[in-house]
Amino acid sequence: METQVATRIEDRIKQWGRELGFDAVAIAGTNLEAEEARLLDWLGRGWHGGMDYMARHGARRARPAELVPGTLSVISVRLNYTPPAARDSADVLDDPESAFISRYALGRDYHKVIRNKLQAFADRLVHELGSFHYRVFTDSAPVMEVALAARAGLGWRGKHTLLLSREAGSLYFLGELFVSLDLERDAPVGDHCGTCTRCIEACPTNAIVAPYQLDARRCISYLTIEHAGAIPEEFRPAMGNRIYGCDDCQLACPWNKYAELAASPDFAVRHGLDDERLVNLFAWTQDQFDTRFEGSAIRRIGHERWLRNIAVALGNASPSRGILAALRSRRDDPSALVREHVAWALARHEQPSNGAH
Repeated sequence: METQVATRIEDRIKQWGRELGFDAVAIAGTNLEAEEARLLDWLGRGWHGGMDYMARHGARRARPAELVPGTLSVISVRLNYTPPAARDSADVLDDPESAFISRYALGRDYHKVIRNKLQAFADRLVHELGSFHYRVFTDSAPVMEVALAARAGLGWRGKHTLLLSREAGSLYFLGELFVSLDLERDAPVGDHCGTCTRCIEACPTNAIVAPYQLDARRCISYLTIEHAGAIPEEFRPAMGNRIYGCDDCQLACPWNKYAELAASPDFAVRHGLDDERLVNLFAWTQDQFDTRFEGSAIRRIGHERWLRNIAVALGNASPSRGILAALRSRRDDPSALVREHVAWALARHEQPSNGAH
């Protein structure tokens, strides 16, 4: 009888989560011993680059019950983010004068959206089940989201290290509720990557150094978002027109033919960022950047990195008077970081063999 009651509770929890808009809900335990060894090896290799917060927390990331004392179960959720009306990613990538922004960042800041939904979820659980201890997470603390989601059966870790699902590919956000409820766990699913290596072959900078192993220092998402300094010159040409993030490994994955569009209006394209010209974005002032990215995840990189990234993309574009004029307009930018990348871009265009003049 106890098992039947427990099963009913888990099913009700998942139903409440779906009613609040989550596309999938599953439950995991707190044992991540195998993932902890993998994490420590990754950190030991220095593949986290400048993301010092990952090293600071160390093995604690793989120990939910230490991170939040009293945690007995983790409720993992999935929320699709692909905007319904966005310009096709391949079309943008093939247009060197357009700016490619990772599809997850075209709408509102997912941190706030998912955190609010998870808080509403927790409130519903407390109302229905009585008081218990919990904590909400969404890419905002040292939590191994992919490992927990895989343990909960929401998918498996793909060779690009992201979570993959047979029903929804990988184009979604993850979030977690650490709870002091002893819930029945869902069963993990098997790996369905098989012999496919398309994600590895698609990576512009060879950041996926082996199946299931990512050197973040080479990853365009890391370089355009997390990395604070100058982008190493060896990676700049491969960045193409990617100015915020990179979706190439996901675009190449066959499972993403099953990716579902976002139901939440929060992830609808804002400010035409799915189809904007590089020169237009490069002209934005600090005030325009701050105003237009109010409520966007992009705002956290700051105007300086924004210009740095676009300068690289302009250097990779086909030379034209408009692009040269845009770059020259910031040749004396107050930021040494921006000036360096502008100089690099201009040098690529002003070489006689480029025929820029």
